[in-house]
Amino acid sequence: MKFGVIGSGSWGTALVKILQDSGQELVWCVRSQKMVDHIHGRHHNPKYLSSVYFSPDKLRVTTDPAMVYDQADAVVLAVPSAYATAYLDNFSSVILKRNTNIISAVKGIVPEVNILLNEYLAAWEGFRQENYFTIMGPCHAEEVAAEKLSYLTFAGLDHAETAKIAAGFKTPYINTIVSQDVAGVQYAAVLKNIYALGTGIAHGLGYGDNFQSVLVANAAGEMKRFLNAIREGMEQSIDHAASVYLGDLLVTCYSLFSRNRSFGNMIGKGYGVEAAKLAMQMVAEGLPAAKCIHEINLSAGADMPIANTIYEVLWKGVDAAAAFEKLETALS
Repeated sequence: MKFGVIGSGSWGTALVKILQDSGQELVWCVRSQKMVDHIHGRHHNPKYLSSVYFSPDKLRVTTDPAMVYDQADAVVLAVPSAYATAYLDNFSSVILKRNTNIISAVKGIVPEVNILLNEYLAAWEGFRQENYFTIMGPCHAEEVAAEKLSYLTFAGLDHAETAKIAAGFKTPYINTIVSQDVAGVQYAAVLKNIYALGTGIAHGLGYGDNFQSVLVANAAGEMKRFLNAIREGMEQSIDHAASVYLGDLLVTCYSLFSRNRSFGNMIGKGYGVEAAKLAMQMVAEGLPAAKCIHEINLSAGADMPIANTIYEVLWKGVDAAAAFEKLETALS
């Protein structure tokens, strides 16, 4: 199986490293020709995870997504959720013709319609849901770069094919987990980014470890309530004990590598949303996710005081200190 990767941010770069280290042949679509030339000439991404060396032997680098879809049997989509559909819609004919496996590393919801990426693709005539897979954590790109032991969860409806894809990412520093919980795994990845924003806001406001531990414990329960509320619309069962749920929640909320926590920390310290976005220079997926989950939950009706508070701070301009003071009494 030949892999392709679309996306040259830190997560896309980390996934390319993993695939190279596992001996896979792959084609990689990056942002600019300047980046292509740099990777070809100096063998590293000049902007993200620049310590990672790429061997040219089994790697082709391009700026053309069409080349990836033309050459790869399985394509990893590692772009912000806001841009994901463009990288699919414009290449639908070749995807359907070649029966390409789409592997989503997108940790967000399609913002225009508030649905998961597999639900979006379900509207394509001829697309088989068995050709859709997800890659989720707990796994930080920076620790992949340092080759610290990490875990990747692969979810797909076809267990055998999911296991085959997962095997392509197996390295001495990557352990793989296979699941059939396609929807639940994706929602969990969306929610943990929102809660990481919350722990960042709390830290920026000056709350200590004790409060943050209560916040994260309540967030885990809140996540479970949301998943239960939408369970009727899911074909797969939900395993709340999976590392992709609690493990990814914990590492995203506590790690200093977490861009969502960092973004929230700036909000807590008094930055406006737009100022924080400019300072980050990276996408914090929890920001659009907070709005998407709020809108989805208008129908689901789960009790989500933490997610609602974060939404009000980020999207309604509610003062963070006042909002979290109110939240204190909702936690148990």
